[in-house]
Amino acid sequence: MQQFTVPQFIDVEPKIIGPITARQFIILLIGAFFVFIAYKTLDFMGFVISSVLIFGIFGTVAFLKVNGRPFHYFVLNFIQTVKKPNLRVWNHKTSTVEKKEEKEFKYENVVTQEKYLSKAKLAKISLVVDTKGKYRGEDSEKILSDESDF
Repeated sequence: MQQFTVPQFIDVEPKIIGPITARQFIILLIGAFFVFIAYKTLDFMGFVISSVLIFGIFGTVAFLKVNGRPFHYFVLNFIQTVKKPNLRVWNHKTSTVEKKEEKEFKYENVVTQEKYLSKAKLAKISLVVDTKGKYRGEDSEKILSDESDF
């Protein structure tokens, strides 16, 4: 039988430049673009202050991990949690209620015989059930249709 290698670390992002992944590199490029815009538009003191803030924010988003996941997943989960209501109230009047007549089940009396199956027949029937009917032995049709043994 042919053996296959199972991938082990599929959640690790591939590194493209040293220890930096593609996602981190793109985030840093976007941060550098904002720093360039700040350099062209602001005076020197405004540029220094804004570049420190921009690199701080984009560095945090690129490199910080919370519970082993990237920081932007943490931010997205936090926003979703804040948007959801804290209190959940069940309004029973808006839910659909079925009538009791529709819910009641009709039971039929099933007459069972007191005979037991042999171990071999029981094993064959359990094999057919376990394989969801795909396995059909030589005499499985006879076993399943033979009601004298039940």
